[in-house]
Amino acid sequence: MAYKLAGATPLFLVFDMIEAVAFYRDLLGFEVVNASPEVEAPEGRFSHWVFLRRDQAELMLNTAYDSGERPPIRDEIHWAGHADTALYLACEDVDAAYAHVVSKGIAAPPPIMTPYGLKTFEVTDPDGYTLVFQSRG
Repeated sequence: MAYKLAGATPLFLVFDMIEAVAFYRDLLGFEVVNASPEVEAPEGRFSHWVFLRRDQAELMLNTAYDSGERPPIRDEIHWAGHADTALYLACEDVDAAYAHVVSKGIAAPPPIMTPYGLKTFEVTDPDGYTLVFQSRG
């Protein structure tokens, strides 16, 4: 029996939920659609799990540490491993996405045409995940 998938939503582990939500919501324009109840922790007031959406793109974030267990600084070796994880975001207009991203102060190289016919640019989120914005030429 065949079945259909309606989509896929990646889940990223984050070091600092407050920082991660600010990046995705305030800088990239995602909306918080759902979240676990907020907790009061030494790191601040935040939800351990957040579901975000912008247009048809969805992403979930989950804290890597329980309340009060997060180390004071990132273990750079652990978090550097996120560099091999990329989220590809289909855009109608990559140039408009690029203009938005740089207007928010996010460092990004300008869009390029790939050998496979897509126009792309990429940014890195605070936890080291790569976000690739792409559209057909």
